[in-house]
Amino acid sequence: MPVRHIPVSSLLAAMALAVPLAAQAPSSRLRVPVTVDTLPNGLTLIVHEDHSVPTVATNVWFHVGSGDEKPGRTGFAHLFEHLMFMGSQHAPYPQFDRLLESAGASNNGTTNNDRTSYYEWGPSNATPLMLWLEADRMGWLLPTMDSAKVDAQREVVKNERRQGVDNQPYGIAEDLLAPALYPAGHPYSWPVIGSMADLSAASLDDVKDFFRRYYAPNNAVIVVAGAVRADSVRRAVRQAFADIPRGPAITRPAPRAFAPRDTAMVAEDQVQLPRLYLAWHAVPQYHADDAALNVTRYLLTGARNSRLTSALVYDQELAKDVYASNDSKKLDGDFGIIATARPGIALDAIRNAIDRELRRLAADGPTPRELEQARNAIESGFLNRLEFVNAKAEQLNEYYYFTGTPDYFQRDLDRHRAVTTDDIKRVVSHYLVAPRVMLSIVPKGRKELAATREGVQ
Repeated sequence: MPVRHIPVSSLLAAMALAVPLAAQAPSSRLRVPVTVDTLPNGLTLIVHEDHSVPTVATNVWFHVGSGDEKPGRTGFAHLFEHLMFMGSQHAPYPQFDRLLESAGASNNGTTNNDRTSYYEWGPSNATPLMLWLEADRMGWLLPTMDSAKVDAQREVVKNERRQGVDNQPYGIAEDLLAPALYPAGHPYSWPVIGSMADLSAASLDDVKDFFRRYYAPNNAVIVVAGAVRADSVRRAVRQAFADIPRGPAITRPAPRAFAPRDTAMVAEDQVQLPRLYLAWHAVPQYHADDAALNVTRYLLTGARNSRLTSALVYDQELAKDVYASNDSKKLDGDFGIIATARPGIALDAIRNAIDRELRRLAADGPTPRELEQARNAIESGFLNRLEFVNAKAEQLNEYYYFTGTPDYFQRDLDRHRAVTTDDIKRVVSHYLVAPRVMLSIVPKGRKELAATREGVQ
């Protein structure tokens, strides 16, 4: 039976937007209540009612990211994100943007290693339009896809790569760190942006095959959060999406375990100051040690009085800046520290200072005041994000994909509150006083400024 398309006028008639509900009794537990439904074609719908302001956010996750790409076709997930804005059968380019803008709404998309996200936010009376547009490009994108669109967006993505990697000071780190930290063939061993050669190789047939495999309702979750009624949203979603056929089942074998190796690299670039990158193999998101590593990140560089910021930037005046990150992903994770030297400072001095602080933190742990500050700062940022309905929608989608529970907010908060001094000592000793990748990016002709292999843990 041919796929039937539902016009937006029918969706407008199908939806009756909600009136505010009575305020719920206060609770000591943080709750973001949701309803979860799955259509026969496999599409999962999560609805969260928030009537504090008359706005809504729709957030669609397709469970495909750069980690699903194959060697020779890197950068494809991000390229396809761009193509999703090039028009569909009933909303030809540039109607997607124009229709939303005329309704007072905005939209965007992002790609990372594990997923591609598309979202709209605006007044709640734009909800039917948002759902109709998302359904049209999920079900009716391929009839309008042609080589001209692929070529146009390929050049846009190549230009993004030129701006963010090839012509960006220190941008070569993007290409060097991932394959040094992860073994060949690992889903995270190449950058999300991909390579120029692979982007050039992408064909129209590749695009169509990618869409048929990954852009199917059974590989997608849509969150609708804001001033809506769950039952009205369910009716509208069924009407818009139910006739889109299910795609093939997708299996993702777990990557093989590997033993990290100490690696030291030096790269010359058109820069004025040398910069040191340290990267360690860590843990997947929501792993038992993930929260402690998040707190460690704050303890190292989260504030002016954090360990590395205080030591390198203010006390010893070795670095212009220093940043730590805990990049935990679905299948694996890594922890990184980046420090840019002040003029006249070699990277060995910075590496030695970082190693001293890591060894001290592993041996003694943070003070009670440091730990309290880190936990409070993380909790404050966590709660501040909940003010925005589009941030809640994104977080609901993330929790559902990573944990299977959309309303994971309180448990996420609890796991960070529960981090102890002993936890910090343990994770620093186990993950950060351990084999690592060390990359020195130095000005052209100044390799003597690079950090030496001596002293790598």
